[in-house]
Amino acid sequence: MKITLSQSLRTRGIMLTECLVYLAVFSILTSIAFASFYLCWGQSEALIFASDDVSSAVRAGERWRADVRAATGKISVETTPSGELVRIPRGKEEIFYSFHNGSVWRKISSANVSQKLFAKAESSKMILDARDAVTAWRWELVLPERRPESQLPLLFTFEAAQTKP
Repeated sequence: MKITLSQSLRTRGIMLTECLVYLAVFSILTSIAFASFYLCWGQSEALIFASDDVSSAVRAGERWRADVRAATGKISVETTPSGELVRIPRGKEEIFYSFHNGSVWRKISSANVSQKLFAKAESSKMILDARDAVTAWRWELVLPERRPESQLPLLFTFEAAQTKP
């Protein structure tokens, strides 16, 4: 009777050890899975922020290109102490694009409200790109990375040709 009792206790001890090993392996695998999940979560948030910046830059670039194409007079660029100011004449009004304090603004002279195109931009330059018979403009825009995980330099160059010089 004594022999069977000790075999029973030995079997219980082995089962308890196996259970603890399985529990340790399960906790290690679960920890790795959670770490991977949160790493992917952070990367997807960085991708969402970068895609939002890209889409807003493309919308602003298309707006700027439409303004340059619709210009009825000579476009001028002024460098002020606070930043760059671009005047685009359109009929009886003017459209102003300004870059100061890291923000890009668009304002129509007939309206008292300015539209903020970008809250944070590293640089913005609108450059006359003189070509043979065409008055072309180039807008170089650099946006900062919102999150270091994105690792995407957000550099944009928009070109537009003025139809009525």
